[in-house]
Amino acid sequence: MFKILKTINFIKYFKTFNIMSLIFILLSLGALLFKGLNYGVDFKGGTIIELRTLNQNIKIQDIRKAFLSIDVGDVSVKKFGKDTDYLIKFEKKNNKNDNFIENIKEDLSKEIGSNFKFRRVESVGPKVSQELLKAGMIAIVLSLSAMLFYIWIRFEWQFSLGAIIALIHDVIITLGFFSFLQLEVNLSIVAAVLTIVGYSMNDTVVIYDRVRENLNKYSSKNINEISNLSINETLSRTMITSFTTLLALVSIFLFGGMILKGFSFAMILGVIFGTYSSIFIANPILILLKVSQKTITKEE
Repeated sequence: MFKILKTINFIKYFKTFNIMSLIFILLSLGALLFKGLNYGVDFKGGTIIELRTLNQNIKIQDIRKAFLSIDVGDVSVKKFGKDTDYLIKFEKKNNKNDNFIENIKEDLSKEIGSNFKFRRVESVGPKVSQELLKAGMIAIVLSLSAMLFYIWIRFEWQFSLGAIIALIHDVIITLGFFSFLQLEVNLSIVAAVLTIVGYSMNDTVVIYDRVRENLNKYSSKNINEISNLSINETLSRTMITSFTTLLALVSIFLFGGMILKGFSFAMILGVIFGTYSSIFIANPILILLKVSQKTITKEE
């Protein structure tokens, strides 16, 4: 199988996939600009309640109507796990009462009866949520900066530029998907983005190592030939690693429950686009900058 894969001429597909990437980035930026991100309770403050009903006759519309009548702000009600489990998210309004949750239970009992129980309650204040959002953004920026510094030390500046552009490409498109689909962005998604940065960089470094090795090995070949050869030589490793990682992530997405769906979906996107960008974004940058054996020798 991989002997057949090694005959692929990636160079002739670079332009097509670069145009496709540009379209994805523009769409992602448009979604982020006009739709924004659907921040979860971690980042905008509010309360999460995991509720289990003991009466099969209670439906999701009954729960939503009951919470709206309590007047706790915008309410989101979703099925969570079993048919009798629901995840309710809402923005607390003027909450100065220490018995806020107990009051909600009493009001809810009047609307749907007492056949329910709160399995989990989490609250985040607006000040804390703003600090978490700021910390999350700083973590992403610092991770990209650290990766850029590492590649700058590890390789020449042309490789650094290609690697960081590939990373930014992966992060923007992943966030674009979350914006377009209005999926919730919370701390677990920040963790997923940071993991994506590491995964994508690792894949890019493997190919770049082979590119530099082949530049010194084949002095008669130009960067186009070297790039294509290096991608093909590392393709089996790239495919196997990505495939096995995706198997685990898809399993988590399908069977890990609602809490892990956002994280696993972000990771699935990250692995797909991270693998893609290592081949079709990072390497064309080297070709564009006309990297050669002389360039490597001069830098060294």
